[in-house]
Amino acid sequence: MTQDMFGQTTSLPPGGALDSWNSTQLAFLAHSAATPTHLAATLDAAPDFALGHAVKGMFYILLGRRELLATAAEALAAARASLARSPASVREQGLVAALGRWMAGDIAGTLAGFEHLLSADPGDTLTLKLDHALRFVMGDATGMRQRIEAALPAHGEDHPARGYVLGCHAFTLEETGSYVRAKAAGRAALSLCPDDAWGLHAVAHVHDMTGDAAGGLEWLCGREAAWAHCNNFRYHVWWHKALMHLDLGQTGEVLALYDREIRAERTDDYRDISNATSLLMRLELDGVDVGARWGELADLSARRTEDGSLIFADLHYMLALVRDDRRAAVATLLGRLHRDARVQSSGMHAAMARPGLSAATGLEAFGEGRYDIAFLNLVRARKTMQQAGGSHAQRDVFERLAIDAGIRAGYLDEAETILTERTTLRAGRQDGYAAARHDLIAQGRDAACAARVPAE
Repeated sequence: MTQDMFGQTTSLPPGGALDSWNSTQLAFLAHSAATPTHLAATLDAAPDFALGHAVKGMFYILLGRRELLATAAEALAAARASLARSPASVREQGLVAALGRWMAGDIAGTLAGFEHLLSADPGDTLTLKLDHALRFVMGDATGMRQRIEAALPAHGEDHPARGYVLGCHAFTLEETGSYVRAKAAGRAALSLCPDDAWGLHAVAHVHDMTGDAAGGLEWLCGREAAWAHCNNFRYHVWWHKALMHLDLGQTGEVLALYDREIRAERTDDYRDISNATSLLMRLELDGVDVGARWGELADLSARRTEDGSLIFADLHYMLALVRDDRRAAVATLLGRLHRDARVQSSGMHAAMARPGLSAATGLEAFGEGRYDIAFLNLVRARKTMQQAGGSHAQRDVFERLAIDAGIRAGYLDEAETILTERTTLRAGRQDGYAAARHDLIAQGRDAACAARVPAE
C-alpha cells in the first residue's frame, strides 16, 4: 500500500499507474476533458485496480443515460472481481460498495456510504467530489454544503486540492443563499487552482442570482483559460455568459454565443441539451425569434423519451419536443413519466411523480397555448422542483414559464407573488426579466381597469 498525491492509501504501487491515477483525480476535480484518458491509462497499467473500475462506473452513471448503465454494471463487476484477486484498502472497498448501492437505485445508501468514508477521513477529496456530484443531481443543496464544510478543515493551506474544495464550497454557499461568502470563496479557489472551472462558475452563479449581469461579464471575460480545458462543462460556462448578455438585452450576442460556443458541437448529452433548450426558451419568452434552432434539439430529444434516468433531463427534452411541435414524442414521454411515477423503483424515479408529471404537463399545456392549465401545473411542480436537481439558475426557466403562463392566463396577482418570491431568493434584487414582468403585470391591470370603466 502506498499513498496518492492527496495522502490517501491506495493499492497501486509507485510508478506509472499511480501517476495516471493522480492525474485522473486532478482532471476530475477540474472537470477536464482529459479525465477518461487518464483513467484508461490507469486501468491499462493496473487492470486489477478496483477503485479505478468503481470510479469508472460512477462516471458513467453521472452521464445520465440509460444505455450507459450496462457499462457501469461491467465496471462494478470488474471492481468486485479485482477485490477478490488483489488487496485493497477499506476505503477502496467502501467505494466499490457505494457503486453497488448506486447501481441498485439506493441513492440514500450511496450517500450514506460516502458520508461514512468522509467521517473516517474528511480529507478524502475524491469521495467528497463524488458526494458533491450526486447531491447536485438530487438537488440536495443543504447536504452539499454540510459535507463540504465538514471537510474544509481537513483541506488546509498545504492540501493540493484545497482550491477545488473551496470552489465546491463557493457553489454550495451560492445555492444556499450566502452570496457574499460564495463570491469570496470562488475567487480564493481560482487563485489556488487556476483551472477550477467549478469555482469560477460558482461566482458566475452569484452574479446571476444578484442581478449583476454586467459584473458577471466582467468576471468571466479574460478568464476563458479557466474553462477551455473542460469537458462539455465548458458549454455550460458559455451558457452562463449568454444569460448575462440576455439580461442586458443583448440578444444578438446571445444567439452568436449559442451558435459559436454552446451548440458548437451538437451533442446529445443531456447537460448540453438543457443548456440549449433553456436558453432558447428564455429568448422566446422575451419575444426573440430563434429560427429553426429547436429542430435539431427536438430530433435528439425524441430519441431520449424512454430514457428515464433523470427528471431534469426529461423536462428539458420536453421543452424541445413541445417547442418543435413533436406531439407523438410528447405523448410518449408523458406516458413513460406516468409509468415511472407509479413504479418509483429508485430515489431518482420518485422525482418522476413530483415534480416530474406536473411540470411536464405544464410544459405541454404552455406549448398548446392553454396557459391556465400550464400555470396550475407549473405552480404545483414549484413546490418540489428542487428535487429535479440542478441549480437555481438552471431551474429558473421553469419559474419563468410559470410566471409567464400566469400573466398570459390573467392570474396577475398569483404571477406577481411568484415573481416577488423569485426576487427574494435573488437577494431582493430585480434582474431584467423581473423588471419586464412587473411592467407586464401593471399593463394587464391597467387594461383590466379600463375594460371595467363604463363608456360615457
